[in-house]
Amino acid sequence: MPWKECHIVEERLRFIARLLDGEKMAGLCREFGISRKTGYKIFKRYKDCGIDGLTDRSRRPYRQANQLPMQIEKQIVRQKRERPSWGAPKIREKLRRLYPDVHTPAVSTVHAVLDRHGLVKRRGRRRNKAKGTALSPGGQPNDLWCADYKGEFKLADKRYCYPLTISDHASRYLIACEALHTTKETYAFGECGGPHWRNT
Repeated sequence: MPWKECHIVEERLRFIARLLDGEKMAGLCREFGISRKTGYKIFKRYKDCGIDGLTDRSRRPYRQANQLPMQIEKQIVRQKRERPSWGAPKIREKLRRLYPDVHTPAVSTVHAVLDRHGLVKRRGRRRNKAKGTALSPGGQPNDLWCADYKGEFKLADKRYCYPLTISDHASRYLIACEALHTTKETYAFGECGGPHWRNT
């Protein structure tokens, strides 16, 4: 039967006592409902630490994987305050030269330290907005035609199809719809075997 949480230390003690009395590991593990790997681990902890080794240990790692020594973190902050125009790459290079025997942190780690201490200015994302061409007012049919790719979709042979449509601006009448294998300009203008509507 599996061990109950509240009696875990007593169960482990009973397990160890019977093991020390000469019972076999495999049979005991089956009886206590644990794997042999767990059984050997409990026995090793008992041999290394005594009864204290039978209590649950914290699963928290001894140190964080990316945690820097406090001295290095202070040095990063100091370098930034002394030279506000320096970014993470320059500060990292300075640290590498100052402390050649110490593992140099990555640029991203240096940047994370600066950010944590409020020493990084956050820039707003620059978004390049596409500017379309202003359309001429096409009041009458055939005054203005519009060309547009209407998305893409995959064919049965795994190739993409890009439908190019030509429509009348005033009436919204669909003049042509050509299935192209690319959105390259030369194919849209009737060369290289593209649509022939332009020549008519």
